[in-house]
Amino acid sequence: MYARILGFAAVATCLAMPVFAAVTLGDAAGSYTISPAGSSIRFSIGKLGGGGFDGAFARFKGSIRIDNSDVGRSRVNITIFPESVGTGQSRIDAFLRSDAVFDAANNPEIQFRSTSVKRTGETSALITGRLTARGKTFPEKFTAELSGLKAGTIKFHVTGKVLRSRYGMDVGTPIYSNVVDFDMTLTGRRG
Repeated sequence: MYARILGFAAVATCLAMPVFAAVTLGDAAGSYTISPAGSSIRFSIGKLGGGGFDGAFARFKGSIRIDNSDVGRSRVNITIFPESVGTGQSRIDAFLRSDAVFDAANNPEIQFRSTSVKRTGETSALITGRLTARGKTFPEKFTAELSGLKAGTIKFHVTGKVLRSRYGMDVGTPIYSNVVDFDMTLTGRRG
């Protein structure tokens, strides 16, 4: 009887434990459209002496293509609509949309177009590309970590730092940091 109870407990423990298959960038090969549902593009800007503010963009679109034979030939394209910026503070939102920062009326899109993708691990890559904002274009780098793959849907966690002064958005420096920290979750659907 005791052995039967131990045997049942062992089976129950095995059934309760999740089974995770190793997922690699090669497993995710294909073309995906970034879906706003399940995705977020968040940023933060520090302030001298502590504090600062966080924000996010509510509207964006893009595509991801992962090349199975050569991850280096993969592509990432993202378009952000700066009028959708939100910080939870309407006064700051209006200022960010103004010609002092994004100049959203005259520059309705911020674009990132990858120029190279370099695998840094089985599930990670360094993405280099050209970021265009306010009519200025500079090379930028972001790190991407594949965090999920299921039924034709992928999810990446992407981080990076951008110097806002390069794009003519240095108002408030040095009180507010010149460095913008990006923290993104990008969910793509195959198709």
